[in-house]
Amino acid sequence: MKQQSLSSQGVFEKYGRKSRRELFLDEMEQVVPWSALEALVRPHYAKAGKGGQPVGLAIMLRTYFVQQWFNLSDPGVEEALYESAALRRFVGVDLGIAPAPDETTILRFRHLLERHELGGLMLDAVNVHLDARGIRIATGTIVDATILHAPSSTQNASGERDPAMHQTRKGNQWYFGLKAHIGVDAREGIVHSVATSAASVADCHMLPELLHGQERKVWGDGGYQGQTDAIQEAAPKAQDMTCKRTKFKNYVDELQKKKNRSKSRVRAKVEHPFRILKRIFGFDKVRYRGIAKNHHRLCANFALVNLYLHRKRLAVLGQ
Repeated sequence: MKQQSLSSQGVFEKYGRKSRRELFLDEMEQVVPWSALEALVRPHYAKAGKGGQPVGLAIMLRTYFVQQWFNLSDPGVEEALYESAALRRFVGVDLGIAPAPDETTILRFRHLLERHELGGLMLDAVNVHLDARGIRIATGTIVDATILHAPSSTQNASGERDPAMHQTRKGNQWYFGLKAHIGVDAREGIVHSVATSAASVADCHMLPELLHGQERKVWGDGGYQGQTDAIQEAAPKAQDMTCKRTKFKNYVDELQKKKNRSKSRVRAKVEHPFRILKRIFGFDKVRYRGIAKNHHRLCANFALVNLYLHRKRLAVLGQ
């Protein structure tokens, strides 16, 4: 049997550096408005009584955010807490005093947030926090949507695909899942509105839900053309800046093509939240069945996306 030395156990280790995960958690520790978000959940969270004592709210909220940042399942985040000392330090778990939250406790906390629709309130609270630090939502909105895949297999307990999800074709490729629709501030890139639908729903149908009503300009790709009346009904002072058709049967409208290129320089900002959601947080496939649960997860994730997007400015403002 190989005998472990004190050095191999980490007691007298001489060298070390922070991992990318630890650096990420340090940044998030600084920029997340913990007190405001805990205040949202506290009225609905279990109170201490004569029975078993509930896990602390701060621990559960941090566990939930870790689950979103690293795209972990309920059992996956429990296992990660036992494997990673960095995650335990961030969450506030001391294995010498108490175990990490188990997957059932994590599941119940997630269901609590979903039941009281706290995901959307988290997004609003984060945007209020940003506004207080000068990162404000202005009068321009960019709208767009992205497809998130859902399992298309019928090899499950019910023997069928999720009935709330549908398939759609983009180019020559078919996709099965849902669409995440967002409204993004044209100046700061803040996500201020989120809507969720089956993948087969056209982007333009969700447009009114993505506007806050005070817009002066609304940008969007060609999927939103012809929606001037819908835009002005939701935001009476808004100018329709969506991209227009350029190719016709007998000619190409070069002037409109040039205008579309100019609009696209502004519209490109809407891709940044999607990149963070899918590439940084790993949320490119749905984990839950149905629209409601996934909509809640999207709202919570876009709240965290807004903080991640402005983390450097928030860190400076917080000093």
